[in-house]
Amino acid sequence: MNVEVADITRSARDRFERMHSEIRDRICLLDYAPGTRLSEEALAAEFGTSRTPLRRVLARLEGEGLVQSVHGVGTFVTDVEIEELVQTYRLRLELAELTGKLDPVAPDAALWAEFDRLAEQSHALVADPDPRRFAKINVDFFLALLRLTTNEPLREVSERLYFRTTRIWLKSVFASRIDLIDEVEVFCREVDDILRALRIGDLHAASLIQRAHISMSFERMRKGVLADPPEPA
Repeated sequence: MNVEVADITRSARDRFERMHSEIRDRICLLDYAPGTRLSEEALAAEFGTSRTPLRRVLARLEGEGLVQSVHGVGTFVTDVEIEELVQTYRLRLELAELTGKLDPVAPDAALWAEFDRLAEQSHALVADPDPRRFAKINVDFFLALLRLTTNEPLREVSERLYFRTTRIWLKSVFASRIDLIDEVEVFCREVDDILRALRIGDLHAASLIQRAHISMSFERMRKGVLADPPEPA
């Protein structure tokens, strides 16, 4: 009986994580743009679940700052304020370096396979750049990098902050305020440099490379997305 209960609990937890990951991806890849009202009824039907577990997923997303529940109205996808964006990037800079200091762990065979897959996909984007596909590869690479530390609090905070800001980059690409081809080429260099450091076993160097690229990404964001719009003619 205990084994059956454990299996049911594990299945419910896995279903919860899948729903959370899928809805979070849709928000961060702008399938659900800021301001979109999320229908509990439609999502529950899509995932084949009742509203109770779905509401738990939405509550978690609200805690992560990705949605906001308005009593009597509904649940809406949030946007990111400029001041919050700046502060979050600054904190992400510090956290990136910590992945190479706090409980670092070398990639195992499965993680290396994931890194190789993402490197191949990123280089393929140079010839055929697509903003949504690029954003998805970027997300997957970030999550793979988090597996280089076993420090759970660090992973949790880093992941939360990343998903708070990643959609701002994609919005800027769709608005043509950041050059997609240039971003793809920069990302390819980041992947190559990090993997080169990992291959010689220097996890600290890999974290410093990631930190440097976050800093450069923010500077490009600052000059593109955060710059004052031009005065109308």
